[in-house]
Amino acid sequence: MSDGRVSVVSRVAVVTGAGSGVGRAVALELLEAGWSVVLAGRREEALAETARLAGGGPPAPVVPTDVARPERVAALFEAVRERFGRLDLLFNNAGSFGPRGVALADLAYEDWRSVVDTNLTGAFLCAQAAFRLMRDQEPQGGRIINNGSISAHAPRPDSVAYTATKHAITGLTKSLSLDGRRYRIACGQIDIGNAATEMTERMSAGVPQANGEVAVEPVMDVADVARTVRHMASLPLEANVQFATVMATAMPYIGRG
Repeated sequence: MSDGRVSVVSRVAVVTGAGSGVGRAVALELLEAGWSVVLAGRREEALAETARLAGGGPPAPVVPTDVARPERVAALFEAVRERFGRLDLLFNNAGSFGPRGVALADLAYEDWRSVVDTNLTGAFLCAQAAFRLMRDQEPQGGRIINNGSISAHAPRPDSVAYTATKHAITGLTKSLSLDGRRYRIACGQIDIGNAATEMTERMSAGVPQANGEVAVEPVMDVADVARTVRHMASLPLEANVQFATVMATAMPYIGRG
């Protein structure tokens, strides 16, 4: 007897920011688990490298996408609809930290706007397009997992644009969860701290702390993040990990400042 769930083999996911870091790790983890994964991101060559790293199995479609541009997001999800006819998971991961080491008083409007356009507006556009597809498909429903950050809870020095957008992602997650109930659309958020990626390479050289010091911070294997996302994605739609925090055990978050 069927329990009404879509089989793992037939599940379809979109991963944004899939050309590197957390996005690449999650895409590879889902492909290994038997998902069909659409790789989205701005750099086609990097996306193609992710697809090559997947090895055997059906090739992962590559769709170059700037999530800050509504027409490119629309084209991405139309490509998903045309190829697969449905969508079961969006990992809303694409993001930018913006210029590092720039004080709040010196942050240019253009840099603020660039981070907001990618991290917040881009996440909204992708979530909205996924929501529409999941609402209208048969069987109805799906899951959206937003990539938040430890900065959704506690900021680092000189990170106003990134921190503000990651706090906003929490509001997006809650609204999607509420508005998705009637359509069997679940939404959760993963807040990641110090996963070892290109973005966190600077941790080994030391990063500014709230007390003004510079300190080396521990990191964790990005594969641990990918396995967490895979777990969140594998749940039936009757269950949801609303918020998950995955971090290097000894990073200065608990007690930060």
